Amino acid sequence: MDRLPIPVWGKRTYVMGILNVTPDSFSGDGLMNGDDLIQAAVRLAHQFEEEGADILDIGGESTRPGSSYITPAEERSRVIPVIRALRKETELILSVDTYKSEIAAEALDAGADWINDVWAFQADPQMAALAGSRDCPVVLMHNRSKPSEYMVREGLGGMYRGAEYQDVVKDVRTELLQRADVA
Repeated sequence: MDRLPIPVWGKRTYVMGILNVTPDSFSGDGLMNGDDLIQAAVRLAHQFEEEGADILDIGGESTRPGSSYITPAEERSRVIPVIRALRKETELILSVDTYKSEIAAEALDAGADWINDVWAFQADPQMAALAGSRDCPVVLMHNRSKPSEYMVREGLGGMYRGAEYQDVVKDVRTELLQRADVA
């Protein structure tokens, strides 16, 4: 499957519409709260497109502080049908928000163009290899927590470790460049 072209960064601002196909989205907008999931996702995607979105990011597992792990089977059942439906409905860039390489591979096969990995290749050692073998653009999020750490700092909801920085901008830049080197 041909991937959509990568936007030319630095020329203009690109807008990403977020489709949380979860029942426990941090923002309370999870599409699994009532409506038929695919119909709701398509409707929201069209709304985002009308409002000027360039990219749609589809995520099936909440990564908010305090959220619970879900199995690959559960995540697959949430995101793959939505990506298939959206690929038929829109020419926007589709991004899959996952840290599991098996889900990312299936999402790319279903029509996703990008991988958005909130663990920046730290949670699944196969993710970088997948992105490289598929020549797939990736979004890497800065995250000092370890995927296996839980209940370290109650004030963060129990999922993420509190991070301390000497120089937050410099430290984040350095760490993201290190993760990009993995890519």
